[in-house]
Amino acid sequence: MPRKPPADAIDVAEMIRSGQSTAAEAMQSSLAAAARHSGLGAIAHLDEEMGMAAARAADDERLAAPRRFSARPFGGVPSLAKDLGGPFAGLPVTAGSRLFQRRGGTADSELAARFRAAGFCMFGLTTSPEFGLSLASEPAIGPVCRNPNDPTRTAGGSSGGAAAAVAAGIVAIAHATDAGGSIRVPAACCGLVGLKPSRGAMPAGPSFGNHLGGIASELVVTRSVRDTARALEAFSGNARGPFSDVAMHAHRHRPLRIGLLADTGPCWPTGADRLEAVEDAAIALEKEGHPIVRLGWSDIETAVEASARAFSDIVAVNLARLVADLDLDIGMAEPMTQAVAAYGRAMPATTLWASLNGAVLVSHHMWTLFETVDCILSPMLSSAPLAIGSFPSDHGDMKQHFERMTAFAPLASLANVSGFPAVTLPFGTDAAGLPLPIQLMAPIGREPLLLSLATHLEAEERWQHRFEIAGFAA
Repeated sequence: MPRKPPADAIDVAEMIRSGQSTAAEAMQSSLAAAARHSGLGAIAHLDEEMGMAAARAADDERLAAPRRFSARPFGGVPSLAKDLGGPFAGLPVTAGSRLFQRRGGTADSELAARFRAAGFCMFGLTTSPEFGLSLASEPAIGPVCRNPNDPTRTAGGSSGGAAAAVAAGIVAIAHATDAGGSIRVPAACCGLVGLKPSRGAMPAGPSFGNHLGGIASELVVTRSVRDTARALEAFSGNARGPFSDVAMHAHRHRPLRIGLLADTGPCWPTGADRLEAVEDAAIALEKEGHPIVRLGWSDIETAVEASARAFSDIVAVNLARLVADLDLDIGMAEPMTQAVAAYGRAMPATTLWASLNGAVLVSHHMWTLFETVDCILSPMLSSAPLAIGSFPSDHGDMKQHFERMTAFAPLASLANVSGFPAVTLPFGTDAAGLPLPIQLMAPIGREPLLLSLATHLEAEERWQHRFEIAGFAA
C-alpha cells in the first residue's frame, strides 16, 4: 500500500520525527521542487547550502537528543522567509527593491529566532512587491510571482511568493507578513489558510519599525488550520513591546453569534460566486448550532473607508521616513514607490493625525459591533485572482493604485487598522477551478474562536490542494 501523503507541515514533522523521512531528504525534495517550479517566481533568493546545513543539524539533533528534537513542533521541516519583514540571519532581504543589495544578512529578529527554535530549516526568501506596496508580487527587479492554480493570474501580495511556494508544495508552510491584507490576500488567491494575528500578539523586536503604527503583523501561510494554530502557539506571546501582550482567550464550545456580512457596498462590489460561498459557510456554521445575525454594509462602511485612509497614510509616512533614515536613492525605485514616498514626505502632520484618530475610532466601532456578534463572516476577495499585471507599479497615480487594491480586497485593511485578528480559508471552488475564500474576524485575543470555526469549515473539504508537498506524494 502506498503511504498517504502528508496534508500539512505537522504531518511532515511527524514523518521526520518518526524516522519515515529525514530532514535532509525533505530539504532535498524542497530544493528540487523549487527548481521544478522556478517559473512561478515564488522564490527571490535561494541558499541551498544554508538549507542543507540546517537539515543535517536537525537530523543530528534527532539522533543525539531525541527528546529535545521532539519538543520542536516543526522539527526538520523546510521553510522560506519573506523578502520583507523578519529579518532572518543569513538571508539578505531587499524588500523587492533595487535600492538594496543581496549581501550580508542581519541577525535574527525575535520572530526569526522562534522559527528556528520551532525546528524550521530555512533556505530562502519568497518574492514580495517593492516595499510591500501591492496586492500582487511582481517587483520590477523580478521575479514575477504567479499563481500555481493558474499561472496567468496573481498569487496576491505582498506575501505572494510565500503563498505560491506553499500552494505549489515547494514547502508546506512559509513566513508571511500582513499590514493591509498581505497574509490573507495571497492565501485567499492560492487556496490556503492565512491568519492576521491580534495587535501585540506577535514579536517584532528588536527593531519595531515594521509595526507600521500597529497595523502590521507576521505569521505564516499554511495548507491547514492546525498548522496555523500550531504556528501561532509557537510564536506568539511575550512580544516585549511596543504593545501590551495579548491574552488569548480559550474558546469555550458554545453557540456563537455569527455576524454575516454578504455585501461589500456599491463602490467595491463582490462577485456573486464569492458571496454565495460566504452564505454557504454561514449555513454550515448554523448547522453547528451557531445563530446567524445578518449585517448590512451600513454597519461597517465608515470603518472600512477610515481603514483604507489610515493604511495609505501610515504606509506612505513610514516609507518616507525609511528612505530618509537610510539615505536611499528613491529615484532608483519603481514609479509607484517614488509616488508613495513623495506623498508621505509632503503629508502635513495634521493629515496624519486625522488618519490616526480615525484608526482609533475604527477600533472603537468594531468593539461596539462585537457587542452584538461574536464573529464576523465575510468575503475575502471581491473576485477571482486578477491577471498578472493588474497592479502595475510603472506609474505614479497612487490614488488609483490604492483604490485598485481596496476594490480587490475591500475588507482587508479593517483587521490591520482595528488591530483585530482575522483568518481566511477556501470554502469552495469557482467555475474556473479557483478557490472561493471567506474571512472570519473576531475581537482581539479571540484567535482560538476563529481557529475553532475555521476547523469546522475546513472539515467540509470544499477545497483540495492541487499539488502535494514536495517529496511526499503518494
